[in-house]
Amino acid sequence: MTTSVSFYDSPKATNVILHAFDWPYRRITENAEAIAKAGFKAVLISPPLKSMKSKDGTPWWQRYQPQDYRVIDNQLGNTNDLRQMTAALRDHGMLVYADVVFNHMANESDLRTDLDYPNSQVQQEYADNPDYSESVRLFGDLAEPLFTEQDFVSAFPIKNWKDPWQVQHGRISGGSDDPGLPTLKCNVNVVKAQKSYLKALKQLGINGFRIDAAKHMTLEHIHLVWDEEITKGTHIFGEIITDGGATKEEYELFLEPYLKSTNLGAYDFPLFHSLFNVFEKEESMSGLINPYSVGQALAVDRAITFATTHDIPNNDVFLDQIMSEINEKLAYCYLFGRDGGVPLVYSDLDTSGIAKEDGSPRWLDSWHNPLLIKMIQFHNYAHGQPMKYLEHSNDHLMFSRGDKGLVIINKGLSAINVDLPAGQYTDLLKMEGVKVTKISADRSSTDPEDTNPNKESYLNVTLPAQSCAMLVR
Repeated sequence: MTTSVSFYDSPKATNVILHAFDWPYRRITENAEAIAKAGFKAVLISPPLKSMKSKDGTPWWQRYQPQDYRVIDNQLGNTNDLRQMTAALRDHGMLVYADVVFNHMANESDLRTDLDYPNSQVQQEYADNPDYSESVRLFGDLAEPLFTEQDFVSAFPIKNWKDPWQVQHGRISGGSDDPGLPTLKCNVNVVKAQKSYLKALKQLGINGFRIDAAKHMTLEHIHLVWDEEITKGTHIFGEIITDGGATKEEYELFLEPYLKSTNLGAYDFPLFHSLFNVFEKEESMSGLINPYSVGQALAVDRAITFATTHDIPNNDVFLDQIMSEINEKLAYCYLFGRDGGVPLVYSDLDTSGIAKEDGSPRWLDSWHNPLLIKMIQFHNYAHGQPMKYLEHSNDHLMFSRGDKGLVIINKGLSAINVDLPAGQYTDLLKMEGVKVTKISADRSSTDPEDTNPNKESYLNVTLPAQSCAMLVR
């Protein structure tokens, strides 16, 4: 069984996405114009639902522990705030994608022993504040629980993360002392509630969905929720974390079946690991020449590409996958320069507490970094143009985008000089030390592989160590 919707039906599916991770809705509203001017065409927001909030604030992971789908009321804002946000983004020509959490509900075992969601305290809040509750209600009868014990699978923590049955039926748990997140069944009531929630979000102006923890959901569950009615005209992509591409066990157990059984998009973890290996583990740049052909990247029409996701800096288990600052820039140059995939840019409010070399927060408002904005400009300018690899070595790679421009990346520790194809070019990035020089026609050479044997004037670009250039015509 496969879904009938094609990825090509998704609106503006190749546009750059800003992951405004854990941003309050009002902050996104206030920055809508600036986000649009930076070249982004879509914004991905953290899960818009009922979750724990406090006047002193709550950690980001609380947003991934749903208490109720029928109400948007959490640390980031409420239904009315979200409605204003989607309107503001729409006014600036942008789409809105929402992160949705359908595998589990909140871990509230220390508060109670039942599995009624929302809990009795939340239901009493609804009853005590009927006008407010009605103003933020999306659907359903708030006088009744959304889910009860019959909507959950038996409680046991996942122990073998390479066993698909355990991964898709067990609880995500932090250890033997943690009862874990209650895992929802794939039954009529759960599917109905989740589809009602998605329909309500679409009515509020949401254009697409990120499926959180998609590897923990059965394919049957995914098919029943994201049917033709839900997917029509909607960009949908799943988060299925793997440690690489084809031949890797996690890929073959979780990502490959998802790709074969659906037409939905997915985070391109195979390409991420290709980038990580090239830039952080000193593998050859040849690994980035059509990685899809060797199973190390997803098909370009289904891939959400990235240099980091919110899990990498915010979960201890993934901290060793953080790239250095300069390597992250080079990775973004490749992602924005290449043809295909939907680039996603992670930007937080210093959620991780990780600092740059200068001591400033690493990803705080990274979305308006001037160099990144220029890369996005190149992406939007060259979009749809064919990609051709021109030359490479272990440390450098050059490719063209039709007749629009060139991308050159030097990850090595020494400067390089590269001769350019005929044409006039402007260096869009203007990284320090990058220099485009016109070489006069009187050059002499006996090199049989001379790229300019007729001795016509040509251009040469000098790239310092660990730098890149995006040249436009």
